[in-house]
Amino acid sequence: MNTPVLEGRIALVTGGSKGIGFGSAQRLIEEGAFVYITGRGKEALDTAVARLGSSAIGIEADASSKTDMTAVAEQN
Repeated sequence: MNTPVLEGRIALVTGGSKGIGFGSAQRLIEEGAFVYITGRGKEALDTAVARLGSSAIGIEADASSKTDMTAVAEQN
């Protein structure tokens, strides 16, 4: 059995609540990463996190906002 390539790694996917961002988050989780996803809409973000499971946390933030991205970087 192969160990997942990203086991123990943390990833941040902006725009991870839908589309390519969501698909990227899924793939990162499949490879063993823990993923933080951002999105502007709380409802879509909550739905995405529910679908991704316990290896994901959602952060409501706009990737085009320096203030929002600074707040994301300060998450622990």
